[in-house]
Amino acid sequence: MLGTLRSRWTRLSEALRGSVRAVGAFARRSLQLSSAALHKGLRSLVPRSSTNVVDSEAQPLNQDLDVLAGNKCILKLPDIPISDLEAPSIKWLLETSSDPEVFLAAASLVPQVEYPLDLDVSDILPQLHDIYISCVGLHGQIIPSLEEKALACRMALSHLYCGRVLQAYPGRGEFIGRGRSDYDVFDEFRLMGVGIADLVVLATAMHLCLPEDGDLGFRCYGIQLDYCSDSVLEWLSHSLPYHFITGRVDEGVERFAIAVISKLLPSPSSPSNQIIANCILLACVMIGVQFDKKDIVRIDKSSALPEITRSLLTQFQKVLWACDGGDLDADSTGVTRRAWNLLAVIGRMLEPAKQHYSSSDYTMRNLDACRKIYLRARSSEQNHDLLNALRNALHFTLTAAKVSRDPASLWDDQIFWMAGSHSPEDFDWLVDYLDYIHFDDREVAYDILLLLGVMKVHCSPAKQHQFIENLIACMGSNMPHNLRHAALRAAHRAREEITAIDDAELRDIILTKFSPAILTAVCPQPGAKLPDDGPDRFFHHYRDLCYLELVFALARNSNWHPHLFGDHHIDRCISMIAECDAYILHAFYLVGILLRVAPDQLSVAPLDAITEQQWWDMMSRAWTWARYIIGDIHCFEFLPVLVEGTKRHIQITSEIDLGQLISNVDDVLDALERRDSEQGEGDGVVVTVRELRTVASDMLSKLVNSEGVTSP
Repeated sequence: MLGTLRSRWTRLSEALRGSVRAVGAFARRSLQLSSAALHKGLRSLVPRSSTNVVDSEAQPLNQDLDVLAGNKCILKLPDIPISDLEAPSIKWLLETSSDPEVFLAAASLVPQVEYPLDLDVSDILPQLHDIYISCVGLHGQIIPSLEEKALACRMALSHLYCGRVLQAYPGRGEFIGRGRSDYDVFDEFRLMGVGIADLVVLATAMHLCLPEDGDLGFRCYGIQLDYCSDSVLEWLSHSLPYHFITGRVDEGVERFAIAVISKLLPSPSSPSNQIIANCILLACVMIGVQFDKKDIVRIDKSSALPEITRSLLTQFQKVLWACDGGDLDADSTGVTRRAWNLLAVIGRMLEPAKQHYSSSDYTMRNLDACRKIYLRARSSEQNHDLLNALRNALHFTLTAAKVSRDPASLWDDQIFWMAGSHSPEDFDWLVDYLDYIHFDDREVAYDILLLLGVMKVHCSPAKQHQFIENLIACMGSNMPHNLRHAALRAAHRAREEITAIDDAELRDIILTKFSPAILTAVCPQPGAKLPDDGPDRFFHHYRDLCYLELVFALARNSNWHPHLFGDHHIDRCISMIAECDAYILHAFYLVGILLRVAPDQLSVAPLDAITEQQWWDMMSRAWTWARYIIGDIHCFEFLPVLVEGTKRHIQITSEIDLGQLISNVDDVLDALERRDSEQGEGDGVVVTVRELRTVASDMLSKLVNSEGVTSP
């Protein structure tokens, strides 16, 4: 049996040789392939009496914030019997193997397998210490030929030591022995010519055994992470929660933990679920969420992502609401300061985990927290840090609401509902913020416009002038496409308020400046040849639907008609006719614009370019879609205009087209009758539409009779 086991471990160690520093992911794959048979044989050899069950309940932290009430997170991680784990097998090999290759492979796998709290590792710690010391030469440096072995021992010892500290918590102790304090043991290791990544690992373990009266700060810095492999970074994300659970934490540890999260979750990135889970759980314990110790030590927490993600979102919101960036140290738990600093990375954690939480019901409270930060920033001379925090808080608000900041998703129908009623004045500060920042920070300007767009809100009349001016600036040809398009989207959402403005001065600004800016938003370089797949391509289905709906609203007001002609909106609409063959909704708004601006029976040069067939095709498609949008009062009010336009151009139609028109008009009449029964209005529109049906039916009958065909 042992010969077979030796052979399998030798093959595994050969695969791992030269890759110990990156053993994490590869070792897990190797174990899945080779460990099943090996573990089956080892089960019969592992002593069953080597377990020491300890209390698995984490002790409560010192908390004096009301927001921390009810913050216990119970993970639904299934318990794994020790007999089903690889850890006992690896433990046995570490204790008994005299084969250097087998020992090296076993030690390398220690940080990658589950070591439950009820598995006694107290004998392995001094053994690993002694083997590590045996790798040190006369001059106190690691012997070059033994570096691989020393590294495996150092990593295994650090990993098991962290778990042993958590196991003993709230108690303390010396677990390595050998006549010195654990702190001195790790401090000695640091002086043995190890690399930067190894210093980081040792310092992380070392800080857990800092004497209670010790005043030495944490000896790791974010810049050192550039020298750490992915496996070391992953180990840090797993081990750092131990510091917060046991209270062995200072501001250096806090900064370092955030640096680890930032390094593991660069933006953009596609991290594994295990990495995401580690980072989210680390953030959770930083802001006071409590976990069972047996869950903290689990290597793979990815199956608990829904629970820990929801806990992070809930707790982070509570802390954010209680903070405006003032005295962060007034909270003795440090939770407020940590949450404030986590603002820089909170979005990176929630974004890849968005399928695991529901859109926040507290968008307005999150926005109110942003407002408080904004007011403090505006009243402070040294406001750089506050403005950075505000930018990140706004990102968090969008992420918590599950609103994508991806410009490619800008045209999606991202709308969220807010509990309670809110007045336009509640959003005036966003207009002030946009005015304050849009030239200096276009990313923030984009976020503000995105929020105003998806929330379907508008500012108070007192801020309309400022809002319009900012929209005009953000739609300028010198602005990036995402900002121009976000401004167009926000203008689209506010189109009814814009068309209803009766202030003479503001209306003049809208007519003279806002009108050309709308066209610039979709066409920043008229006449330029642009890529067919770029964001500013001539025709973009969703962007141009937004544009047409906005112009359709403006065309209802005759004051706009000269500007729609003069600023070339009508020219653009005419040029879009050919692009809209397959888009009946676009056709509805196109014909709505063109019929509204066309004087009855008069010739207008731009409109003369539209052929009779194009007019008919647009109207035919408009009737196909009309039944679906008559719930919109303005589309409903447009139907009589559409009827008259259809009558003017119906003479060129064919028998088949007439039959389809009659069918579509019948559908519209059915929808109108349902609308009338529900709302008690619209008789005049119904009569007008019925007249069109009569005209079309009479014309169809004449066509059929003229061809000598009996109508069915």
